[in-house]
Amino acid sequence: MTETSRLYAEITARREDLITLTQDLIRIPTLNPPGRNYREICDYLAARLSDKGFTVEMVRAFGAPADSETYPRWNLVARREGGAPGDCVHFNSHHDVVEVGHGWTTEPFGGEVKDGRIYGRGACDMKGGLAASIIAAEAFLAVHPNFKGAIEISATADEESGGYGGVAYLAEQGYFDPSRVQHVIIPEPLNKDRICLGHRGVWWAEIETQGRIAHGSMPFLGDCAVRHMGAVLAEMERYLFPLLATKHTAMPVVPEGAKQSTLNINAIHGGEPIQDADYTGLPAPCVPDRCKITIDRRFLIEEDIDEVKAEITGMLEKIKAERPNFTYELRDLFEVQPTMTDEDAPVVRTVQAAIEKVLSKQAEFVVSPGTYDQKHIDRIGRLKNCIAYGPGILDLAHQPDEWVGIDDMIDSAKVMALTLEELLL
Repeated sequence: MTETSRLYAEITARREDLITLTQDLIRIPTLNPPGRNYREICDYLAARLSDKGFTVEMVRAFGAPADSETYPRWNLVARREGGAPGDCVHFNSHHDVVEVGHGWTTEPFGGEVKDGRIYGRGACDMKGGLAASIIAAEAFLAVHPNFKGAIEISATADEESGGYGGVAYLAEQGYFDPSRVQHVIIPEPLNKDRICLGHRGVWWAEIETQGRIAHGSMPFLGDCAVRHMGAVLAEMERYLFPLLATKHTAMPVVPEGAKQSTLNINAIHGGEPIQDADYTGLPAPCVPDRCKITIDRRFLIEEDIDEVKAEITGMLEKIKAERPNFTYELRDLFEVQPTMTDEDAPVVRTVQAAIEKVLSKQAEFVVSPGTYDQKHIDRIGRLKNCIAYGPGILDLAHQPDEWVGIDDMIDSAKVMALTLEELLL
């Protein structure tokens, strides 16, 4: 039996362990927000990986956004040194999951197995990928105990809310310095035959229109901020959305609609606040003097962030010049530059070859429509040799009845283990 055949056999033999591990991870409801049970899942993983010879660090992101004594931002970094100097391969998975939402027909944190799938919040995004990376590493160690270099596995916080209490914090502390780590694989659910090279950019901002409060029976004595915001929305429809539809990228972004620039209006709030559910009275008759929208602008690697912002500013200034009493404030909330790893990067070529060997098909290069933690590894850690690769179907992320295929996890674990074999022997 060849060493690769032994590697496959080790992973196949761990099928039930992979299922149980994934179920256990799903059953720890690491909901973000607010950030529940982060320490619990890190403790669970620490016990397992310590038993496999990994040196484990628990890292709390003190001072990071949302870190508190009630909801501390805990991360785990586990490292196994080989018998000789060499590169370090790091598998990074976020352990947090989004809210459950409505429409489930299975228990969201039950980890039910049905028809070759494991169901639950986080099954696809991305506890299935985390479990697959652990099984891959453990199988590799069983076959190649005297490998060179090092293997790292991390489970990090808050990717779903920007990653600042997780990968960003670790990168600031030097965990992703290229002198320490040379190859990073993030097992996000991009389909088992795809390599994700990076992601589009994002700019979140808040636009506030301002007016003057008055009695609702005499609106002419006030100035309605909601009507002013209506003018903003109308100009977006007339000018901005058609403009964005003309901007296209050479990046292999999926799905097809994300190959152009996009804008989403996340929220709109104006006038009297929504009262508590048990409030039975009527609203007060007031002209609203403030209205806010939150915008989510996704931009392409071919675009400059200053030009992206100037499009919005120019639109607002045009309205101001044409509309009486129009005043506004534009506030930055969050921005991330696009990133894309070169197709010739070592980790890309190695995973590409492994996919083609395991699946007998050509690997597809893609770029994510939304950001993930590669942004911090790239910008803060200064490590370019990074990709996302893992089991799961991207469209299932954040959906009710989220699931991950067991066979997909097995295949992805084989790809990950072959990657270790190529890079660390």
